[in-house]
Formats: sequence, C-alpha cells, structure tokens
Amino acid sequence: MSPIVLVGIIVGVLVIAMFSILIIIRRAKARSPNAIEARLAQYVENPVTLEKLELEQPFSERVLRPLVGFFSRIMSSITPAKSQERLRRNLQMAGNPNGLQAGDFLALRLIAGVALAGLIFLLVFVLAKMDLTTAIIFTAVMGAIGYMFPVYWLGGKIKKRKKLIFRALPDAIDLLTISVEAGLGFDQALQRVTEKWDNDLSKEFKRVLSEQRVGKLRRDALREMAYRCDVQELSIFVASIIQADQLGVSLAKVLRIQADQMRIRRRQMAEEMAHKAPIKMLFPMVFLIFPSIYIVILGPAVPTIAVSMGFTP
Repeated sequence: MSPIVLVGIIVGVLVIAMFSILIIIRRAKARSPNAIEARLAQYVENPVTLEKLELEQPFSERVLRPLVGFFSRIMSSITPAKSQERLRRNLQMAGNPNGLQAGDFLALRLIAGVALAGLIFLLVFVLAKMDLTTAIIFTAVMGAIGYMFPVYWLGGKIKKRKKLIFRALPDAIDLLTISVEAGLGFDQALQRVTEKWDNDLSKEFKRVLSEQRVGKLRRDALREMAYRCDVQELSIFVASIIQADQLGVSLAKVLRIQADQMRIRRRQMAEEMAHKAPIKMLFPMVFLIFPSIYIVILGPAVPTIAVSMGFTP
C-alpha cells in the first residue's frame, strides 16, 4: 500500500471520528436540563407558579379548610378525651360524613355558633336598630342554636344510616345464604354482596374484607363492624356468625335461620308502622281537615241562624 493511500485512510478516519464526537456532544447538550426547559418553554407560554396554583384551588380549600383546621386544634386541646371518643364513635355510626374527624366537628360547631350569632347581631342591632340588651339576648340564643345545630344534624345522619342498614340487611343475608349454599365460602359470599349493591351495608362488608386482607381476624373485623354501625339486628347477625365459626356449626344453616328471622322482623316492623299510621293521621285530620269540613257544611247555615237570632247586617 502506498504512503499516500495510507495517509488518506488515516485522515478519513480522523474526520469521521471528529464528526462523531461533535454529534455526541450536540445530543448531550440537547438532553441537558436547560435544553429541556428551553424546549418546554416554547410550548408553555405562561409558566405556572406556586402562587397561581394556590389561587386556582377552590375557596373551600384555600380559606375554609385552613380555618377549620385552626379551630380544630383549639377545640381538640380544650375538649376532654372522653367527649372526643364519644364524638368519634358518633361520627363512625354516621359513616364519617364528608370525612369529618372529631376535631373538625367541634370546630364546625364553634364556627356555626359564632357565625349565626354574628349574623343575628348584625340584623337585630345594626339594621333593626333594637336596643343593646335585646340584641345581646337574641345573639346569645341564636349562637346557642347554631352551636347545637351540628349535633342534631349528626343525630339525623346516624338515624338515617341505621335505617338504611336495617333495610338492606335482609336482602344481604338472603344473598349470603344463597351464595354459601351454592358452595362459596363466607368471605367470597361477602364479596358477592359488595359487588351486588353499593350502600352503607355493602361498604361495611367491603371494609371487613379489606381488614381481613391485612391480617385481622374475621371475628375481630365483624365485631368492629357491629360496633361501628350500632344496629341491633346486625349485632345479632354478627354474634351468630362468630359463634357458628367458633363451634364449627354449618354457616349455611345459621344464615338460613338468620334470613328467616330477618323476614319475620321486617314484617313485624311493617305491621308496627301500619298500626301507628292512624294515630299519626289523627292530628292533621283534627287541625286541618275537620275545620275545612265544618266550614263547608255549616257555612251556609250561618246567615240563616244570624237572621233568626235577630242579627241583621
């Protein structure tokens, strides 16, 4: 090989190597963070700042939630532990509406009382121009009502949830009975119930299954469910299941007996409500229906009676 050809080959290899190095360097720069940010800036005209993200949140998240959290810490520090535990159980029986905790509920009571008292004071003293003593009395009364209103609201939630669980229990026990008699295990039967319905009882069954998956015993999970719901019929059902599981009794027979008893209980409740209906109808009839009937029947006779008694228009 001649020296000229050899030199040409070496020069060509060096040129190719230089071009390769330049291409690699350019690609590395293109992948650098600054280059990526520059490319993203071409597509994002207005970069989103942290302040803008906070302002884009709803008013409840920006103002109300921090305010409730502030009052929650204050009320939790001054409320006895027993009262908080009792309130925590009431919230569990109500299904933890809106994810409320004990401190949040206490803060809502304080805010409701202060807000209603301030509103009434503004209306009575500033706008209605009443004297200061009357305004203070109205403000104190309405503040107490506002402070107690969340308690009545929570009590209504508890009653409503208990009624829904009681109404859903007979159908759920029937489905459990059919599933177990068909060969499914009790946990698989509970899973069928959670897939069939989406109500408070099915959510409790779903929580029981979730607790069992993380290692909790079935009897403990069922006892805690009965404690959370505080429904007598559900507590009896849970006690029967736990007893059958401990004694080795057939779950199918126990479920069949429970299903029959729940049907009888539901029929008795319907009969009880039917017997209460006439008494509940008595008050509207006396105060609303009977006066109208008297007016229609005796109204035309009133002028004749008045004339016969000497009363002339």
